[in-house]
Amino acid sequence: MINLEAILKLVRAGDLDISEAQKHIDQLMNKNNEEGFRIEDLGFAQLDIDRERRTGFPEVIYGESKTAEQITSIFLKFMEHSQKVLATRVSAEKAVLIQQQIAGITYNEAARVLVWYQKEEARTSKSDTYIAVVCAGTSDLPVAEEAAITAEYLGCRVERVYDVGVAGIHRLFRRLELIRGATAIVVAAGMEGALTSVLGGLVSKPVIAVPTSVGYGASFHGVAALLAMLNSCAPGVSVVNIDNGFGAGYNAALIHKTMVERN
Repeated sequence: MINLEAILKLVRAGDLDISEAQKHIDQLMNKNNEEGFRIEDLGFAQLDIDRERRTGFPEVIYGESKTAEQITSIFLKFMEHSQKVLATRVSAEKAVLIQQQIAGITYNEAARVLVWYQKEEARTSKSDTYIAVVCAGTSDLPVAEEAAITAEYLGCRVERVYDVGVAGIHRLFRRLELIRGATAIVVAAGMEGALTSVLGGLVSKPVIAVPTSVGYGASFHGVAALLAMLNSCAPGVSVVNIDNGFGAGYNAALIHKTMVERN
């Protein structure tokens, strides 16, 4: 099958004129569009316009190290193709500049997340099924909120269960019935990350653990919690990277979507 590289070789060799080459390129572009591989080229970014069509969920903007101008340009382009747009790891300073350029964007300062919905009613799911996002302490809340907002953006109802760490484990037992009713459970914890193992032994649903960079010196900015979660003796636990609330929320949404569709 002819591809772009083969077309260029034929042009260079003089075996294909420019008009014929253009026809082949147009055919390739049409084929890519039909198969869900459209790209919007902004020069500094190649936007995957068809990701939702291929995977069920749209591409999300990672805002860390991007300028406010770059995030704004990407946001506006995605708004042309989707009914909702999400940007993570956006500082409060950048968010102010972006909101000045784009109306209707909501910013969650704790989670450092910008989100836009074309229709306001799409912000909340009225489903009976839900994901539980659990965090050990209030200091873990920013990571937990990133997970919760991500899952909501992907169409899931989220129940938040915050500040139920092992230092006051009775607080967890008060909310256990709600947690057990979820299709998937995200657990964000720092320090020694013990909440993941405790909860993993109490529920029958997939647990996605998020180590947070919360703790004193020997926690090594979340490495201690990461290693504890990776070495959990509780079955049914999977682990994402340190502070990766987005990844945890996304995986929980995939599990939730699969279970709902099967039911």
